[in-house]
Amino acid sequence: MKEIKLTDSEKVLMDILWERKNIFMKDILEAYPEPKPAATTIATLLKRMQNKELVGYKLYGNSREYYPMVEKGEYFKEEMTSMIDRFFNSSVTQFASFFTSNAKLSQKQLKELRDIIDDQIKE
Repeated sequence: MKEIKLTDSEKVLMDILWERKNIFMKDILEAYPEPKPAATTIATLLKRMQNKELVGYKLYGNSREYYPMVEKGEYFKEEMTSMIDRFFNSSVTQFASFFTSNAKLSQKQLKELRDIIDDQIKE
């Protein structure tokens, strides 16, 4: 998958698309948090995201039903990989050390992380 960078505005719109899967413009407008942008702003974002191959649509007469062309999990995985590459010299170990030291995790949460890692080691 090619690297995808979403602007903050695109991320808000993608969150709506990921949640709804298929959605018409009027429903996008209703789903937007306040303050709601103008319909023309959303249309511009959708066009830009279509050009990036992030959003597709099906045409029903004059109406377009939009849908995401990238899965949320895949996007998040790429974002995390990019962040680890940029800030932690591609070292997941450095990232894990930083995260566990700075995230103010409870003992319970740290044990849950250890259990997840232990499960991955067994596989």
